[in-house]
Amino acid sequence: MFGIVRPCTHRLGERFKTEWMAHLCGLCLALRGDHGQFARIVTNYDGLLVSVLTEAQSGPAPGARRTAAPCPLRGMRTAPVANGEGARLAAAVSLVLASAKVRDHVADRDGLLARAPIAAAARRVARGWDRAGARTGASLGFDTAVLVDAVDRQAGIETLAGPGTPVLVVTEPTETATAAAFAHTAQLAGRPGNAPALAEAGRYFGRLAHLLDAVEDQAADAAAGAWNPLTATGTPLAEARRLCDDALHGIRLALREAEFADAGLAHRLLVHELRTSVDRAFGTSSCGHTATASAGQGQGGFGPAPQGYSPVPGDPYAGGPPPDFVRGYPQGHNPYAPNTPYAPGGPGMPPPPMGPGGGGGGGGGLPPQKPRRGLLAGCAVALGLFCTCQLCCTDHEGPWSRKKRDPWCDACDCGNCNCDCCGDGGCCDGCDCGCDCGC
Repeated sequence: MFGIVRPCTHRLGERFKTEWMAHLCGLCLALRGDHGQFARIVTNYDGLLVSVLTEAQSGPAPGARRTAAPCPLRGMRTAPVANGEGARLAAAVSLVLASAKVRDHVADRDGLLARAPIAAAARRVARGWDRAGARTGASLGFDTAVLVDAVDRQAGIETLAGPGTPVLVVTEPTETATAAAFAHTAQLAGRPGNAPALAEAGRYFGRLAHLLDAVEDQAADAAAGAWNPLTATGTPLAEARRLCDDALHGIRLALREAEFADAGLAHRLLVHELRTSVDRAFGTSSCGHTATASAGQGQGGFGPAPQGYSPVPGDPYAGGPPPDFVRGYPQGHNPYAPNTPYAPGGPGMPPPPMGPGGGGGGGGGLPPQKPRRGLLAGCAVALGLFCTCQLCCTDHEGPWSRKKRDPWCDACDCGNCNCDCCGDGGCCDGCDCGCDCGC
């Protein structure tokens, strides 16, 4: 998997997680169906945006989903997956972009590709992907020649670029390619009027993809002596960040100009999650709901104290951080501590009810915890989880503890909620992105 839009599934919420996985699996299966099993390795997170934009404009249609067979990457579960022209266009674009990436690595003589026989084989695979992408694109009315031409021009532009060359000259081929792919989704969805706005969004997205890749690779490229657009043109990181922020703003404005049947997931990915990608690349945060207190707002992000409220020492509205949980009580002690009136069974509380639930009474407390597995049983379960990819790709029970675990590859950064996407702490007008952070 590769791409700059890598959303955290916890932050997406159940609705958008299901839709996002449907498009991701739909892209993977479209690659297999049209181009064979090996083509599935070019599945990438950015390619599925083409499928998302197509469905966002056309809305749910008969046959837009089909139930896929169990897959190891879904924990051997069936799932509804995107099916149709959007997924096939995403597959064609992914093939051509993957071909460009392979040729770029060959040109840079990265790793094993520095060896002539392996480089020759990689170039042969890249040419095959170009032809396959062209076939699928032609069947959808999309000429992938614009993508191939952009890739071919990139090498010449990089050769001529040097100190003082505007970095946007280097990103232009990528911008042109993604603009063409985004615009064609309007044709597939039957909304040709959206093409100019989506071409603009695609142009900015291509700029972001190129710049963020350069930012993330700059240190490694310098160590390896490889070409990097920021280093070659002398573009400082502050200028790169300014260009990225301008591109984010341009995408947001362009999406407002387009007409969608359901823009929820597209908005979530291209506005909220794309900003997270920029923050991740630059090592910053743009969340409008941080725990940092503003002047006159107290501590811990609780905001100003309610009118007429008399703060007690250590509460969240006071001028300083709470010293600890116990001193947060007005009385200066925990009234539920042992040997106090409100301790369980104390004079201020009724005795704990007796029943099947023990101290919880009547079975109304927490559900009973599953017993731990033994050593051998846990080893067997762990082996099964590993062999079916559930350890790294889906939620699962701990082999021994039986507690719910997140997948290993879920690099969760959902602390950065990004609800300030459309203003200073405010959310988008008519935003239906599912954000649950209070905007």
